[in-house]
Amino acid sequence: MADIKTRDAVKGTIKTLDKAAIAGRRMKSAYAKTKDKAEQGYCAEENSPTEYAADKVSHASGRIKDEGIHQFNKQGQKNAQITKENIGKAKDKITDFKAKRAKKAAEQKTMRNKAEQNTMRTIRQDGLQEIQGTASRPAVSVAPAKTETPQTVANSLIKTRQQGKRTIKTTARNAEKTVKTTAKGTVKATEKGVKTAKATSKTAIKTTEQTARTAQKTAKASAKAAQKAAQTAKATAKTTAEATKATVKATIAAVRAIIAGTKALISALIAGGWIAVVIILIVVLLGCAVSLFGGGSDSTSYTPVSAEVEAYTPLIQKYAKQYRIPEYVELIKAVMMQESGGKGSDPMQAAEGSFNKKYPHEPNGIKDPEYSIECGVQELKAALTSAEVENPIDMERIKLALQGYNFGNGYISWAKTNYGGYSYANAVEFSAMQAQRLGWEKYGDTQYPAHVLRYYPYGRAFTSGGNQAIVEVALTQLGNEGGQPYWSWYGFEGRVEWCACFASWCADQCGYLESGIVPKFSLCSDGVNWFKGKGQWQDKNYEPQAGDLIFFDWGSDGSIDHVGIVEKCENGTVYTVEGNSGDACKQQSYPVGSGSIYGYGCPNY
Repeated sequence: MADIKTRDAVKGTIKTLDKAAIAGRRMKSAYAKTKDKAEQGYCAEENSPTEYAADKVSHASGRIKDEGIHQFNKQGQKNAQITKENIGKAKDKITDFKAKRAKKAAEQKTMRNKAEQNTMRTIRQDGLQEIQGTASRPAVSVAPAKTETPQTVANSLIKTRQQGKRTIKTTARNAEKTVKTTAKGTVKATEKGVKTAKATSKTAIKTTEQTARTAQKTAKASAKAAQKAAQTAKATAKTTAEATKATVKATIAAVRAIIAGTKALISALIAGGWIAVVIILIVVLLGCAVSLFGGGSDSTSYTPVSAEVEAYTPLIQKYAKQYRIPEYVELIKAVMMQESGGKGSDPMQAAEGSFNKKYPHEPNGIKDPEYSIECGVQELKAALTSAEVENPIDMERIKLALQGYNFGNGYISWAKTNYGGYSYANAVEFSAMQAQRLGWEKYGDTQYPAHVLRYYPYGRAFTSGGNQAIVEVALTQLGNEGGQPYWSWYGFEGRVEWCACFASWCADQCGYLESGIVPKFSLCSDGVNWFKGKGQWQDKNYEPQAGDLIFFDWGSDGSIDHVGIVEKCENGTVYTVEGNSGDACKQQSYPVGSGSIYGYGCPNY
């Protein structure tokens, strides 16, 4: 009975062991399937995000490359090459990352296989130990626990299997998490690389565009500069051509005027005999030489009349012949040139004269140019007659007549009575007298003869230079004391040291302040600085000319103390007219190079 029970127990044990073995095989099979699924899951999770990221990077890189090449082909090969290199570097980084990722995956797989092998080894060893321990025990020992021991072994194996499954699941989850984290980081890094590449590309494109725009602007600026230079050259050539034409026209006009004047002279003087005609012709030819070649300064050069004045020549000839002064046609044209330049309805400005019987006696009152010429010719004839002008080259009397045409014939009789004829000084005196009587600031043009004679083709050879005018004005002021007319004219309310005010006043009477020939100054140092700045300065050893301004340094200490006007320089002596010399206008003289002389301002008269 005991044997039967023993055998039954052994059989039960064997069945239990068989069941345990079957359960172990099933567990192993389930483990293998779980392993395969885990591996498949790992591979799916490993390959899917990475390949997606790689494909995305490859696609984005391709688009960036294509766009970069397209833009750089337009903007410049140099920047395109830089962008290509940047994209190539990005691809190289992606390739390196793939290689590192594959290596890491292989290492993780190897570690997982080792862990699984260790787990299986442990399971087998534990199972065998349990089986061996049960089989080696005595039967009597086994009998009391004939149902508990196999169940315990089975439960232990089941627990071990469950632990293995949990280990595999944990390993799979960790692997999956690692893959996801790695893939996510890879995608982010790749996207960042793509963004960096895009930014680099955009920056390169912008730089190229800016470079292109800068080059375009530079090219435009260069083109404009070249165009402007060409226009300037063209304008210069045009100006030169016009100047040349004007010079030729002036020469031709001068020759024509001389020829016309000569014919008129011959016609007018034929009654005087051939000797008179020869003398007149010599003088006229001398005037021709001066007008054609100049007299060495602007003050003696001839200026042709305008085309507008020339257009009136037939009418001028008509009325000059009618009023029996045909030899003065050129002088009449010079007067018209000074009065109006041949423009307007009253070109001779004869409306205020005594011969105007049709129009108001006011400036530009005549509205008929021919009537203006008729009246003007009569006015000039009356002045020539009153001044007792003998011929077209009787320059002293012509100047008297011309000043009378401007002031009125009352000046002619006054000048003849008081001074025996014309002088610039008495013209200034008469102008000041009339202005005071009428309450005007200014009366007439004190330089009218000089202004007219610059247009007279053969009269300028007999006129003095402009530098003499300021001397004549200064000489009219000799004896004046206190300087009130000069410093009050300047604008001072009370007396100041007035030598510079006097020199400025004399220059103003000649029109030199208005024309910029002489500065207006009350401090001697200001006058010196002006002349030095203009390059019109000479030191004390210079031999001055009439009209130069002489500056003095009484103490030889470098300070400028006084100024006067040079009257003349003869035989090593400088003669001057000075204001505020002992508080009066006086004539003085000094040796050339005197220690008291600081230097000279030399106006360009």
